[in-house]
Amino acid sequence: MRGLAVHFHEDVEKWGLAGLVHDIDYGETKDKPNMHSIVGSEQLHLMGVPEDICYAVRVHNALHGLPRKSMMDKALYAADPLSGLIVACALIRPEKKLAQLDTDFIMVRFKEKRFAAGANRDQMLACQEMGLDLYKFVTIGLSSMKEIATEIGL
Repeated sequence: MRGLAVHFHEDVEKWGLAGLVHDIDYGETKDKPNMHSIVGSEQLHLMGVPEDICYAVRVHNALHGLPRKSMMDKALYAADPLSGLIVACALIRPEKKLAQLDTDFIMVRFKEKRFAAGANRDQMLACQEMGLDLYKFVTIGLSSMKEIATEIGL
């Protein structure tokens, strides 16, 4: 999210926070996908998190069918499954690190529907709502994750 914020000249800290907290309710809702993001959005609202972040968290779950209004809404929606795809790509490599990954490798794996099947390809393709093609979107995501590879153990 931070990399996308930089790309779009948006508030890096705000977008970064949205990325960090978007699954805050996972422990409570992992067996109730229809509640995921609604519970989290309400929790964040009660904590005083800015409303635009709360809304982005709420709409990142495609099951709700809520409109993505802002660039942050669109970015969080598309980026959520991308991080999972990138991690899966790293974990199948012998070194299990992001450093050796490139966008072309991820694009090949993107086309393999059974690979990281839980990473919703249609949701990632929503990057086009932000005016980004998939290749550029993946490049931004990979670059951003490489910047924090040590922190995420990859």
